[in-house]
Amino acid sequence: MSKTLLAIFAHPDDESFGPGGTLAKYGAEGVAVHLICATMGEAGESDPTDLGECGDLACRREQELRCAADILGLEEIHLLSYRDSGMAGSPANQHPRALVQANSDVLAEQVADLIRRLRPQVALTFDPFGGYGHPDHIAMHRATVAAFERLPESKRPQKLYFSTLPRAMLRWAVRLMPLFGLNPEAIGKNKDVNLRAALEHELPITTRIDIGDYYEIKQRAGACHASQLAGPGSFWGRMPRWLVRRLRSTETFYRAAPPFRRGERIESDLFADV
Repeated sequence: MSKTLLAIFAHPDDESFGPGGTLAKYGAEGVAVHLICATMGEAGESDPTDLGECGDLACRREQELRCAADILGLEEIHLLSYRDSGMAGSPANQHPRALVQANSDVLAEQVADLIRRLRPQVALTFDPFGGYGHPDHIAMHRATVAAFERLPESKRPQKLYFSTLPRAMLRWAVRLMPLFGLNPEAIGKNKDVNLRAALEHELPITTRIDIGDYYEIKQRAGACHASQLAGPGSFWGRMPRWLVRRLRSTETFYRAAPPFRRGERIESDLFADV
């Protein structure tokens, strides 16, 4: 039986800076890995000189996304054509095409329609807090859960996962950033990412995927997103390479469906029992 994995995210780079190693692993193993990307990341951090041959950031970020998808071995990208909403409270929230302005039923139906068409056994998206509270991440989490719930059981993915930020990496960041003069509650270009809040919203880890063999592929895919590499991730450039690799060689998930039961062993395969 052929296997299909559907990743449901908000922006170009979510696939690489998030579970990129997992996507690459399953793609290399013959799984058809599809990606839904809801926006083109128009509100992302970028220097205007990074646009290359593009006239705007959306064009540039789509080029970066396609570069990363090729490296990760993705089967296909499905674009929903919303606009990046930016972080909570930013002017970009008010744009009429912003993802946060989208009709929630329409958005959920778009996701459900792709699930019907692609028939993935496994789907994954953001956790309820959107990793670090990004409104677009939260919107895609809610749309995915709503799509899953409105589909009849015969049309649903057999398993639904939320990508989680590795606890160890977060805790190291929160502890070490003050030593470098950084505030873990206000990082990023606009000081609007709060890692302490992310820790407070963390979910139990039900699934760990070893991506050691795909770590370098994930790094190369992340490098495609050159217009976004000056953000919070730059902190890790100050850490010893061996430590960063150790912290990032496992990707973690929370299995939302079927519900993870007390006493169950931690999974090491998203397709276990499929």
